[in-house]
Parts: sequence; C-alpha cells; structure tokens
Amino acid sequence: MDRRSFLTAAGATVSASVAGCAGLGGGGEESSTDESTGTGTSTGDAGGADETLVVGTYSAFVDSPSTSPGAWVKQRFEEEFDARLIWQTPSNEVNHYIERRNAGVDIEADMYLGLNTDHLVRVDENLDDGLFAEVGDVAGQDDIKPGLQFDPDGRAIPYDTGYISLVFDGTATTAPETFDGLLADEHAGDLITQNPASSATGRAFLLHTVKQFGPDGYLDYWSDLQDNDVRVLGSWSDAYSAWSGGEAPMVVSYSTDQVFADRNDANMEKHQIRFLNDQGYANPEGMAVFEGADTPDLAREFMGFLLRPEIQGEIAVRNVQFPATESADLPADYAELAQEPPEPVTFGYDELRGSVSGWISDWERQFASN
Repeated sequence: MDRRSFLTAAGATVSASVAGCAGLGGGGEESSTDESTGTGTSTGDAGGADETLVVGTYSAFVDSPSTSPGAWVKQRFEEEFDARLIWQTPSNEVNHYIERRNAGVDIEADMYLGLNTDHLVRVDENLDDGLFAEVGDVAGQDDIKPGLQFDPDGRAIPYDTGYISLVFDGTATTAPETFDGLLADEHAGDLITQNPASSATGRAFLLHTVKQFGPDGYLDYWSDLQDNDVRVLGSWSDAYSAWSGGEAPMVVSYSTDQVFADRNDANMEKHQIRFLNDQGYANPEGMAVFEGADTPDLAREFMGFLLRPEIQGEIAVRNVQFPATESADLPADYAELAQEPPEPVTFGYDELRGSVSGWISDWERQFASN
C-alpha cells in the first residue's frame, strides 16, 4: 500500500496516532473494481449525459467518498456539464497505460490525473510513440504558480503539489536541522524512511540526498545513514504506521501532516515538521490528455474546471496537499498548518531522464550489500 491508499484508509478510522487523508463532509458514489482489467470505475449515473469522460487516476483520489476528492469533483462536474465522469483506477497507475500502448491496445481513458516528473520520464523511456497529447488551450493555466511546471514538452499541467519533509514526535526527540545532523549518535535508530524503488515518498527523499550531496556523494551519505541504523521500509504506509506506533521518533513524510492531525484533534506536539537544511523536495502532480482520446475537448474543459479557485481549494483540503494556482480558495488556517519550506528543491525532467533509474539501482546494490 502506498501513501495515497493508506491515507484514504486512515480517513475511515482515525486515531490520534495515525494521520491520513482528511476530508470535509461530502457524499458520492462508491468505487467499484473491474477485476478483469484491474481498473476501478466510479459507479453512479449522470442520466442522459451527452458525453462521457473517462479519467485515469490513483485509487485514493476516489475510493473514500467522504474524504477523497474524487466523488466531490464528479458531482460538481456533472452538475455543471452535460457529461458523465467515470474514474478509472488501475492498480499499477501510469504503468497500466504504458503497457497497453506497448501492446498496441487502445487506451480506454481520455486523460490521466496524478502524473509527476518520474512518471513522464518512465513514459518517454519506455515508449517510442507518445502517450500524452500537448496541453493546448486550457482555462486557468496562466494562474499556476511559477516553478511548478515540470513537463518541458507541454503535455502535463500541475493541479497540486507537496513537499517531502521529516515528521517527528516532539515529545520524544527534537529533529536535527541538517542532513548531517541525522548522522549524530543521539539520533541512532531514530529515522524511518521508505524504499525508493517502491515508494514515491522514498524516491523523493533519495533524490533530495542526490541534490544535496551530488551523484558522486549521495551513496556515501546513505552508507553513513545505515551505520546510524536508519530503517528503510517498503512503502509510505509501512513507514508511517511504524512511526505512529512509536517504533522511531522520526519519519520521512509530508509537510502537510499537521492539516490532518489538527482536524482530528491529535496531539500537535507529536506531529512536528522539519525541513532539513531548510529545504523541502517538491513533488507536483499534474494531469494530461491521452493521445487519441475520444473526448479531448471535454478533457481540456475538465482540466480548466479543476484549476478554478474553489475547486483548487477543495482538492487541496481533501487531498492534504498544496494547490497549484495562486488564486485557490483555502480555509483561513490552512497556511498555518500546511508548511512550505524556505527553499523548495527538485530535479527537473531533463535532469532525471537517463539518471534516476541508475541512481536507484546503485542505491539498491549498496544498501543490500551493507
């Protein structure tokens, strides 16, 4: 289970020791899974809608109607547009569509919601022909915050973003201020992180260490982390659950952690945020239209709909992330709880292509041998 799935599950049954994807109250259709294809589609009927829009995304965006954004977005979109919105949630996310394109099978969705830079690199390294069309004319894209655009070929538009940080239990420790501080004897065994080969969160943390120490120095840093008894677990949910259970006082997670903790009356002292070296690794998420989509114009209308201020604010709250636009409508206390780093850092598409797979492979070999 990845962070997104865990957050949705945690939203259904919350305790002070477990944080998850929060939700404002809201109704919607339950999601169902087509076992023959491994894809999920939202049930429900938009009546005599003229068009149907099929949107691929990750499961936690839709599969908890009271907390995830999907059911709320579907209802709002169908109320305004004479169209039916169907969510499709393949278990292997973007890889599902890469595999279909490689097999010469039609892409059954019109667009995908939830792309990041790594996904685009994977698409372009595995396909000779394109998977996504150019963005084209989408209302609201000029309002996207500077620096969030991550596709040099103009196929994906950001709709939210998050920052990787440490989350620590302030009743048990005070997190160090720097990467080097994690190597101190006093923090031996204090940190839990995720496997970068299987976790987007873990991969972002690994990339932050590459950014900090360079391609020639990050493995030495990880060797020192191992010597200081860092724990690396398979997924974000594995790591966060272990941290929530008191197995270590620090975990690699997201700087919006206090949003959910506050909403569920958790002890905020146990949900403290630390940006190492005053930096947070930025992980924007985007959306793009598939080449050959049945309803490309409707897909672009939907993208513009998602960039409206009131929709941006609601998605940020429900998805526990930051909006992509400057004009998003957010609750008054959101900025106090959702912390942004003094210095956001990230790798761009051109820096990752041809490199990220090697960095992860080298890390795997070293970590296994130590």
